Amino acid sequence: MVSAIIVAAGKGTRMGPNVDKLFLELNGSPIVAHTWRRFDRVPMVAEIIIVVREGMESAFSQLAQSENFSKPFRLVPGGKERQDSVWNGLEALSPAAEIVAIQDAARPCTSPSMIADTIQAAREIGAAVAAQPVTDTIKESQDGSLVSRTIDRSRLFSVQTPQTFRVSVIRRALSEVRRQGLLVTDDTAACELIRQPVKLVVSSQPNPKVTRAEDLSFVEVLLRNQSP
Repeated sequence: MVSAIIVAAGKGTRMGPNVDKLFLELNGSPIVAHTWRRFDRVPMVAEIIIVVREGMESAFSQLAQSENFSKPFRLVPGGKERQDSVWNGLEALSPAAEIVAIQDAARPCTSPSMIADTIQAAREIGAAVAAQPVTDTIKESQDGSLVSRTIDRSRLFSVQTPQTFRVSVIRRALSEVRRQGLLVTDDTAACELIRQPVKLVVSSQPNPKVTRAEDLSFVEVLLRNQSP
């Protein structure tokens, strides 16, 4: 059984004060609705866990009704850090779940093929992540002001979501993170800690995350041009 966890518990402070970016409307629906719909329409996904901030449960329940999502879903509370929210989502999975795809709620353009490809790779290897090769020239700065050196970009990738795993793998990886009291920036970093190989799944289609106000117009154009 394949499950999905959509992490929607962040505060999104870079969008500005008092702005809940997930409920900003783009192309006729809130951002998080587009993300949710992607997984609702992937046949191999059997259930969806939405990790939400305290007090937002009713808003997400109403969203599910208004958007007519068909897959079984559960709402669970977020944690202090993203890794805590993911852990809460894992705790809410069905006992039958073998594969789990973990997705940023603010990444609404992920293609069905990318979701399917990460699921297949996770079945084969244990862990997989959506990724794009870095195309910009990358500079390192020691003081944040002056360039120290140029980094070889030929081996660099920008990782995105979904990050997809065998459930047993990600539980073991995050258990080790929790045991050591570490803070990781993404779920695949936890896999690196236990030396679990992670497959890079590269797609030519844009898969941006809405982080700042200037991202909105680009993402809206992508949503408008994609198939419903």
